[in-house]
Amino acid sequence: MAKKELTATIRLQAPGGQATPAPPIGPALGQHGVNIGQFIQQFNADTAKLNGMPVTVVISVYSDRTFSFLVKSPPAAVLLKEAAGLAKGSGVPNKDKVGSITKEQLRTIAERKLPDLNTDFVEAAERIVAGTARSMGIDVVD
Repeated sequence: MAKKELTATIRLQAPGGQATPAPPIGPALGQHGVNIGQFIQQFNADTAKLNGMPVTVVISVYSDRTFSFLVKSPPAAVLLKEAAGLAKGSGVPNKDKVGSITKEQLRTIAERKLPDLNTDFVEAAERIVAGTARSMGIDVVD
């Protein structure tokens, strides 16, 4: 079998298990000639356990209009909001603190995000996630 040539790489955020052909998925895939219904069906099957949590998906489109995709973990901000029980972060995080998480919750989030971060160490991943928390107005407490 001949090797397929990669024609495009598309990065999108979509709700896990609840993707629809509506924007941004439909137009992004349609312009590359990908079968949108087939992608939606496979993506929703792979991400059914995430139940609407937004995830990043990297789609590789090949010259024969086939595709493959890689689902990344949810954004750190979404995981932090869920852990702290918040609807949104602070508008002025240096003045208004909107919530707090424990070090254990921080470590759990860091371990979940580790494969998608540019580090191999959980401690470094914790510092990255703690920085995101700080920019959202969320305190990390012992």
